[in-house]
Amino acid sequence: MEAHEIIIRPLLTEKSYAGIQGKVYTFVVNKKAGKVEIKKAIEELFGVEVEKVNTCIVKGHKKYQNTKAGRTEGRTSDYKKAVVILKDSSKTIGFFDSLS
Repeated sequence: MEAHEIIIRPLLTEKSYAGIQGKVYTFVVNKKAGKVEIKKAIEELFGVEVEKVNTCIVKGHKKYQNTKAGRTEGRTSDYKKAVVILKDSSKTIGFFDSLS
């Protein structure tokens, strides 16, 4: 897989905003990607040095919708989340600098 196929998008939540100051960034990544592949993709795309990568699978939530025909139930998609910690000597990721 190529780097842009591994990293899908940044995950912007209140908790991820708090980590930006400490060079901790959160991304939604491809489910099939491993920690080593994610590390290489981040280093290639953003030109930074990665110290550590933590991953987890986030289960989708239940969704309900009321319609004329009655109540329908469904689920959102599961996704894989990667929390990337950069080395102290590394530069920050420019995309996140404008957010903090």
